[in-house]
Amino acid sequence: MESRNIYQKFLRVEPWLHIFLWLIVLFYPYLKYSEREGGYMMSFAHELNSLFFKMTISYFLFFWFFPKMNKRKYLPWAVLALVANTVTYEFADRYFHPKDTHFWQHFFTDLLTYLSFSVVFFALYSVKNIYQQQMQLDTLSRGKKQAEISALKAQINPHFLFNTLNTIYANALKNDDKTPELILKLSNGFRYLFNEGQQDRVSLKQELQHLTEYIGLQQERLADKVNVQFSTAIDNPEVQIAPLLLIPFVENAFKYTSVLKGKKHLITIRMTGDGHDFFFSCTNPFDTKSNIDPNWSESGIGIANVKERLQLLYPEKHDLRVAEEDHSFHINLSIVL
Repeated sequence: MESRNIYQKFLRVEPWLHIFLWLIVLFYPYLKYSEREGGYMMSFAHELNSLFFKMTISYFLFFWFFPKMNKRKYLPWAVLALVANTVTYEFADRYFHPKDTHFWQHFFTDLLTYLSFSVVFFALYSVKNIYQQQMQLDTLSRGKKQAEISALKAQINPHFLFNTLNTIYANALKNDDKTPELILKLSNGFRYLFNEGQQDRVSLKQELQHLTEYIGLQQERLADKVNVQFSTAIDNPEVQIAPLLLIPFVENAFKYTSVLKGKKHLITIRMTGDGHDFFFSCTNPFDTKSNIDPNWSESGIGIANVKERLQLLYPEKHDLRVAEEDHSFHINLSIVL
């Protein structure tokens, strides 16, 4: 919260910093020569012309070049812009100095001036970027914590936990061989949230194991209600991914399917990955007229929160598509890991 407040204050002050800087640049020559006889010898139009070219190259770099992730790739274009701006200024300045023949001397002097302004604006951009990155880190930290809490809620929610324990109890009374396995899955789910869920990255193998056990528990709890088709095709299970990104979609699929009338509603979950690109899809039926207990419906972190986490964790490296068609809810997520 503190970083966000500082960043917002900086954004409010920033326009005034720019105005203050350019006012100094514009009027400095007049202040410098104010006590000399005749004052500053050049016209105000001359200074406005000079100011225009200083601002042009400064803001070109500030808004276009400095934000680039791979600056080395775009460096030739930045150099070309500097040279072109300087050459154009030299010809524009000839209007005020028609008899001046020292083109190259003025060229290198003005080029050095533009480079100096570039350094100033790069410093301003860097300060702004530091505040912005700190704000994003704080937001990411809060989002991760919210995801951990919400995922924990998903697994200790009374609807899920009590029914799962009842299922385990019923299996125990029948001496069902699956009873120890169900207890282990429930225990592993909590262990994952408190251990691996606290890390910045986990292997796909760990994340998929957690999802598999969660799906297994839900299938036992909703044995007659759902028909789950769950498939994975991961070439490199050791590749890293942010934890607890996928479970909100799976949780929602079971949540909205569990309130439907009838039996054997199809839930389809697929995951594929080649070590570089990861793809997740989840499809489940839903009925807009179905009523869900408010405590149950608010247990998940919500798609909006997941979108925010994805934007912070994988900027420009993910594609999330959510669609509702023919009483079916479709989630398609691709991530460049």
